Amino acid sequence: MVILSIAFDTAEQQAAVKQEYGIAAPMLVDADRQVSTRYGVLQWAVGTGEPGHTFVLVDGEGKIAWVRDYGAPENGGTMYVPVGDLIQQIAAALPS
Repeated sequence: MVILSIAFDTAEQQAAVKQEYGIAAPMLVDADRQVSTRYGVLQWAVGTGEPGHTFVLVDGEGKIAWVRDYGAPENGGTMYVPVGDLIQQIAAALPS
């Protein structure tokens, strides 16, 4: 399993964020919005047009197994999810 971040930010901007916060996960640039569009996460875009705090679980065939945007009003509008809660929700979505 691989966890990565996808953002519209340039590689240079992402590198600075990785260094500032000690992020080890890969961060990919989606400047043309193709990935965000394909996975339907722009429906929860924030004021800048970027996806919010959206998590997408993709199965081995590239299909969405689970998706949740925690910043969306219908999901409580929170911008922080305790890691334990996130892991529990993802684990419940994984095939047994």
